[in-house]
Amino acid sequence: MKKSDLPTKICLVCARPFAWRRKLAKVWDEVKYCSDACRMRKKQREATQA
Repeated sequence: MKKSDLPTKICLVCARPFAWRRKLAKVWDEVKYCSDACRMRKKQREATQA
């Protein structure tokens, strides 16, 4: 399978596309963020708004 054929998603924080990775295969449906940095940024944003 070519890299261009892999499924992609858009990160909820930075709005950049990211591709499927083998280590995310089991939880791909639950993945929302492209990186740990974006996941942490989302938590920070929620904390400041509350």
